[in-house]
Amino acid sequence: MKALIVGAGKLGYRLAQQMLLSDIQVTIMDTDSKVLERINNQLDVLTINANGVQINILKNLNIQAYDLTIAVTNNDETNIVISSLTKKLGCKKTIARIRNPEYTEALSLIKTEMDIDHIVNPELSIANEISRYLLKKYDFYSSDFVKGKVSMIDFSINDVPEFIGKKVLELKNFQNILIAAISKNGNLIIPHGKSILEKDDIIYLIGIKENIKKFIEKHDIYKTHSKHNSPIEKVFILGGGKIGYYLAERLLDERIQVKIVEQNKERCTYLSEKLDNALIICGDGTDTNLLEEEGIESMDAFVGVTGFDEENLLMSLLAKKLGVKTVISKVSRINYISIIEKLGVDIALNPIDITISNILKFIRGGKVVSVSLLLGNQAEVLEIVASKNLAIIGKPIEKIGLPKGVIIGAIGREGKAIIPNGQSIIYPDDRLVIFCLSSEVYSLEPFFIGNRGGLLNELSNFYKSFRNLINN
Repeated sequence: MKALIVGAGKLGYRLAQQMLLSDIQVTIMDTDSKVLERINNQLDVLTINANGVQINILKNLNIQAYDLTIAVTNNDETNIVISSLTKKLGCKKTIARIRNPEYTEALSLIKTEMDIDHIVNPELSIANEISRYLLKKYDFYSSDFVKGKVSMIDFSINDVPEFIGKKVLELKNFQNILIAAISKNGNLIIPHGKSILEKDDIIYLIGIKENIKKFIEKHDIYKTHSKHNSPIEKVFILGGGKIGYYLAERLLDERIQVKIVEQNKERCTYLSEKLDNALIICGDGTDTNLLEEEGIESMDAFVGVTGFDEENLLMSLLAKKLGVKTVISKVSRINYISIIEKLGVDIALNPIDITISNILKFIRGGKVVSVSLLLGNQAEVLEIVASKNLAIIGKPIEKIGLPKGVIIGAIGREGKAIIPNGQSIIYPDDRLVIFCLSSEVYSLEPFFIGNRGGLLNELSNFYKSFRNLINN
């Protein structure tokens, strides 16, 4: 497979780094010669000092021989033009990163008219996830599968102290619920019956949505939080960038009171013009006196979405200390994710995770319904539609021989959801919710991918490179 990456920033570099692990031929194009020189010293790639819209350079590159172009420059318009141009010149597939809020309503039109195969907007995706989290009043990680019939949550074992010291097989009241994974000191494992639950463990459950709700109510999970008993009405957002804007827009649509603290005066003016009902405060969001003056202790939620991880985390923890019930932080560094659960931050979201998830879903094609990345990308939850030509069709799960790091957590069939056991049989068109450690993702192919060739086969290799990227 041949892939062209236009934009040698953080995302572009990491994509290239991992593609090489699967013997994909990578070309990186950027206008910064110094960045390209550094990449040449570190990666075995072809680098081109150009802007990506020079037709003569693309033709000389023989762009029609490329399988994929990923435009991830810092300029949306450039990404749009690059994706459209390379497609017209013969590149098979194109992906563009478009982040400007001004384009949000036009994304579908842009995709169609400019012949772009896939568009990713990390900031919009994060804002949507945060608003979903707040509006549904979750106090936990939650994701829905099988058209909303299956849920996955996580919670601290400390919230259910009667589980501490017990083996998984000793636990009761788990009807239509499966323990998919356990995080021990930031390391994710797939448990077996004799696995012992210890203090500070984080438990990941997957099950029928109604049963998950009953489990939460029965064990009074999150009883130390009062948010579950009252709706979110007031949200304090630190950072008025793209994420802050997208989030405020969605919360205001739900009649939630929004305060945004932003230090840049021009940005404050922009936000004031665009967000009529939000209170925009132009000031230093790390100034505790300012936060107290603005009544942060009376807010229902605090969301840190500045461009600095440390600032987001520090101020989230301060907000929690000052009495805010729910605190959320944007974290870009993967190595921070594993410690978030110990700091008291309710949820941390990584824009790179969001981008990779979206790209993976596109690359895998129509049979992959969704992709979720967990705990610093140590694991994935995938929802896959089972093709009739898969080797697993007609076999009970216990006879399939899945690797230890892979489990089928749920099955959707004919509008109903099932939590399977070893005797459950897989049928064509079943929607399979698969929990998989990142180290075992490559092993999914012979079980769930089916017979493939050509570009699709190459894209599978591309996917493998992404997973190496995530693990590194």
